[in-house]
Amino acid sequence: MRKFKRMQGAKNLTQGPITRQLFNLALPIMGTSFIQMAYSLTDMAWVGRLGSESVAAIGAVGILTWMTNSISLITKVGSEVSVGQSIGARDEQSARTFASHNLTLALVISLFWGLLLFSLAHPIIGLYKLDAAISAQAVNYLRIVSSAFPFIFLAYAFTGIYNGAGMSKIPFYATGCGLIFNMILDPLFIFVFRWGVEGAAWATWVSQGLVCLLLVYQMKVKNRLFGGFSFFTRLKGIYTLRIVKLGLPVALLNTFFAIINLLLGRTASTYGGHIGLMALTAGGQMEAIAWNTSQGFSTGLSAFVAQNYAARENKRVVSAYHTTLKMTAVFGLFCTILFVFFGNALFSLFVPEPEAYAAGGLFLRIDGYSMMFMMLEITMQGLFYGTGRTVPPAVISITFNTLRIPLAIGLAAMGLGIEGVWWAISISSILKGIVIFIWFRFLQKRILI
Repeated sequence: MRKFKRMQGAKNLTQGPITRQLFNLALPIMGTSFIQMAYSLTDMAWVGRLGSESVAAIGAVGILTWMTNSISLITKVGSEVSVGQSIGARDEQSARTFASHNLTLALVISLFWGLLLFSLAHPIIGLYKLDAAISAQAVNYLRIVSSAFPFIFLAYAFTGIYNGAGMSKIPFYATGCGLIFNMILDPLFIFVFRWGVEGAAWATWVSQGLVCLLLVYQMKVKNRLFGGFSFFTRLKGIYTLRIVKLGLPVALLNTFFAIINLLLGRTASTYGGHIGLMALTAGGQMEAIAWNTSQGFSTGLSAFVAQNYAARENKRVVSAYHTTLKMTAVFGLFCTILFVFFGNALFSLFVPEPEAYAAGGLFLRIDGYSMMFMMLEITMQGLFYGTGRTVPPAVISITFNTLRIPLAIGLAAMGLGIEGVWWAISISSILKGIVIFIWFRFLQKRILI
């Protein structure tokens, strides 16, 4: 085995116990994902005390926030894979250059996207055909949050750089501080200052700014990764194209997923009114409990695979894949039981209105049947991403997520009503898990030679 060239601040994942390294990588990433999810849940929990109409308002924006986080994956995944593979190949200069390019791209994209949503807030929210009062709250919430996009995009890029370097604990601590700040500011801004829904938006704005500042401090002062590098640089084609090639399929996958949910939100609103929209958006946030857990293991697997694949340690890649699959399967079973049998109780913790948590509980029960397959899909995504093959998961996800729209309309029209929308989501998730597993089995010998 070749000796690993030590890079300042980075961890060597090509040697040592696989299971322990996966846990050390995955648990902070999982924690970071939960914390990012908790921002929305915290807003929803406090705004829920204002009524289901206010929850519907931030739920409408929640899908757009999801779309924003999806776009930010261009540089997050680009960082994780490009930096991780540079470390695995013992090329410190490339690691620094890729880190600078990812941060620069994150800033450019965030400014463009934030300005677009701020300018088009009214027509975008108008797609939901909500009551005027609800729409007005949603527009104000969206405009405030969109001005914080540079913080969000840069934080995602910093997180990707740290994950690629095997240092996933640092983003976890930074986002944890931001969440604590958000939990303090939410009730203060919403109820004490009487800012209502806008108060939740400002609490998120301030907290995301704090996270970004903490990550800048960590990388610039506390832990000068790779000996230090310029955060922003003049973009060069060879590095920019590599980042886009790695991150764009993942971003398109998740962005398209958000667009599909935007359209599903309109269908849910048609058949279930604002309660149907609330069940979809708030239920989706609760589904993220399962999604973020498996995503944590998937991202840890991706970072681990990136280094070992570049170092040609394919036996370690296969072993890590099998270990991760076992761990996510156990958690998938737990989530199935939680959603199917305790969905109403779980939903009532966030939206205490009986009509609301009954509708949300139905969504969670039907969605719960697909949890094991969702875990399989996301785990396989991590394996594909780590080897630099980000296109197959995107093709599978886009295909079956698109199927949700005609399937939801068809099932709802057949007499299932709002339940038809929930079954369309569950069935498509099951199909995605099955197909991505079969696809990898066909490619396995070619990828891991």
